Amino acid sequence: MPRSMLVRQVMTTDVLTFSPDEKVQDATRRLIERGIDGGPVVDDEGRLVGMLSSGDLLVQETKLHYPTVISLFGAYLELPSSHRRFEEDLRRAVGATVGDVMHDEPVSCAEDDTLERAATLMHDSEVSRLPVVSDGKVVGIVARGDILRAVMGAGP
Repeated sequence: MPRSMLVRQVMTTDVLTFSPDEKVQDATRRLIERGIDGGPVVDDEGRLVGMLSSGDLLVQETKLHYPTVISLFGAYLELPSSHRRFEEDLRRAVGATVGDVMHDEPVSCAEDDTLERAATLMHDSEVSRLPVVSDGKVVGIVARGDILRAVMGAGP
């Protein structure tokens, strides 16, 4: 991958975005219509406030993972990480709006970031796409596939 190639050279600018107040059913329909599995959540000014993925929506159709409780010397202890996961799953399972189910700490990149930086962010954050922001507003999105296409077209 050419180290000098910038995100702006491969990003998609026709970005499907969601509002935190949008109904989950409407967001699901729009994802299916576009054939994608996620997108940025923006406020009324276009500022990035979260990310929505099909995985966030699928939680509503799965069984909840109840907190793990162990018995130790006659006392019952709940594992904190297990309780936190249960609370997140519960919030998503009963969520009626995108704001209820979205990830509210999205990882993003800038137009002038290199593809190497974007790929590293995706890997380290375990995400398949990054919203591209300028002054806090979404101007594009870059996905793993965009980076792979750039790498394959780069040659030796």
